[in-house]
Amino acid sequence: MTKLSVNINKVATLRNARGGNVPDVLKVAVDCEEYGAEGITVHPRPDERHIRYNDVLQLRPLIRTEFNIEGNPEKKFMDLVLKVKPNQVTLVPDAHDAVTSNAGWDTGRHFSFLTEIIDELRNNGIRSSIFIGTDPRDIENAAKIGTDRIELYTEPYASQYPYDRETAVKPFLAAAQLAKRLGLGVNAGHDLSLNNLGFFHETIPWIEEVSIGHALVADALYLGLKKTIQAYKNCLK
Repeated sequence: MTKLSVNINKVATLRNARGGNVPDVLKVAVDCEEYGAEGITVHPRPDERHIRYNDVLQLRPLIRTEFNIEGNPEKKFMDLVLKVKPNQVTLVPDAHDAVTSNAGWDTGRHFSFLTEIIDELRNNGIRSSIFIGTDPRDIENAAKIGTDRIELYTEPYASQYPYDRETAVKPFLAAAQLAKRLGLGVNAGHDLSLNNLGFFHETIPWIEEVSIGHALVADALYLGLKKTIQAYKNCLK
């Protein structure tokens, strides 16, 4: 069964907007697990505008499922993940001023750099995943780099889904099939929602994990966190 990893960045954004500790990011993470999430994802950025580096340190002993940390593997980020040693690190090529992740890696251009990072993660017992698009060359290079998994950047799928879902999912199916043939695990994330997740999973049922934050937190405003997590899990059955 595909795992649901809840990205709690937006919860931290809400907390930071007012100061103080409401909502309590740590409690929300624990509650997500209690309500059925199989993982927690955080994406600390250098300006700490949502998840703070200290949040990550405090979350580590509380997480009982799977802890996934996303980010651009600069020195500060790598120092953090090597200290925390989460279950998985997802490498994302974010610029410092990026509002949200908006592209995958060019794995040919960054081949040597990513190889060094992946080797360091492996030597520390941390599973690696590279955030990536659907270009076959990038997937083939990812396999040569030695990553354990790729995470498919699904914003193009989500954008086209309302107009032609078959066309929208086609390149992602091809990418996931190629990755599977190459021995890579496949994760997915970005703009997946209750509207489009079920069809995506139905088409690519061997997806290992989906990481969902913005849409899930927005849905929780209407449905409540527990019902929202169950609704997303139902899309993955």
